[in-house]
Amino acid sequence: MANVEISAVRKSYGALEVVHGVDIDIKDGEFVILVGPSGCGKSTLLRMIAGLEEISDGAVSIGGRVVNNLTPKERNIAMVFQNYALYPQMTVAQNMGFSLEISGKSKAEISSKVNSTAEILGLTPLLERKPSQLSGGQRQRVAMGRAIVRDPAVFLFDEPLSNLDANLRVQMRAEIKALHQRLGTTIVYVTHDQIEAMTMADRIVVLRGGVVEQMGTPMDLYDSPANMFVAGFLGSPSMNFLKGRLAADGSPGLTLEDGSEVKLQHSPQGTSNQAIVLGIRPQDIAVDPVNGTPAVIKVMEPTGADTHVLVELAGQDLVAVLPPRLKTTVGETIPLSFASPNVHFFDAASEANIPCDPKSEHDQ
Repeated sequence: MANVEISAVRKSYGALEVVHGVDIDIKDGEFVILVGPSGCGKSTLLRMIAGLEEISDGAVSIGGRVVNNLTPKERNIAMVFQNYALYPQMTVAQNMGFSLEISGKSKAEISSKVNSTAEILGLTPLLERKPSQLSGGQRQRVAMGRAIVRDPAVFLFDEPLSNLDANLRVQMRAEIKALHQRLGTTIVYVTHDQIEAMTMADRIVVLRGGVVEQMGTPMDLYDSPANMFVAGFLGSPSMNFLKGRLAADGSPGLTLEDGSEVKLQHSPQGTSNQAIVLGIRPQDIAVDPVNGTPAVIKVMEPTGADTHVLVELAGQDLVAVLPPRLKTTVGETIPLSFASPNVHFFDAASEANIPCDPKSEHDQ
């Protein structure tokens, strides 16, 4: 096992810089997920850790040793790819043991490593099968097994579940998390799927445009997003954003662009009539016939456990997660409350999070 330190790392292709001075310190045995939209630089960063991409500037250290000029083989890492990268003519056992074979290990050692790893991953009955005889989930287990037998200091995963169907992704998420808890090896994992990041990571690094927007535990980022990008990226359904201005009299409330008033439990630190963006998660919106703001229902999506409702409020669309057997229909007006203690406020210009003013908490 080993820690991974990324210090002021940059990556350029000619005049185009795609990673802009990234700093990340990954502790020994930690499960860190790099997440962000396509083109944010997460896979490029992972490939620089692996030695598959040259580092333009800065340094990558593994176990306290700078590895910038080392080959992938010399870095003591193992990488699991999106497309499995299995040899079709080899059996499962041969695929898993191939790296040990070319490194000169004895047949007895190879057999012992392959068999013990196959037992961990539930692959023992499949050792004599070819990849074409396996399901997608089984192939991904073989790819992980091939990495595990090498006893690497660091595992690198590059979107390993993106080719699997939804149910299998859920199963494999749990298996990879359980594997990490069993092995305790450092894992750096890349995904664009925020659900994977939230459910699996010890810490999440949110990237956008080759820059780290925020880094922390899943719940730190969920509860205290640094800006609108992080707030909107993490959470499902995504956070709603309502543009408006603080109440002119300084009371907890927001005046929307069409003049509608939204009552709040508290206000952000700021000045009266300041332009801000209110952020509220769909799960924190409630039906309130007394103090609610009128919204028109556009779409209703029952899920069984609850109902996702797309509404229009003050010319803006937002989603609310409401009780499962809501007695209303599309086209009706419904009074919605935003007076949750969990709302967020963002500066309209910079999109940065504005702290709440504890003195503004109403009626408490």
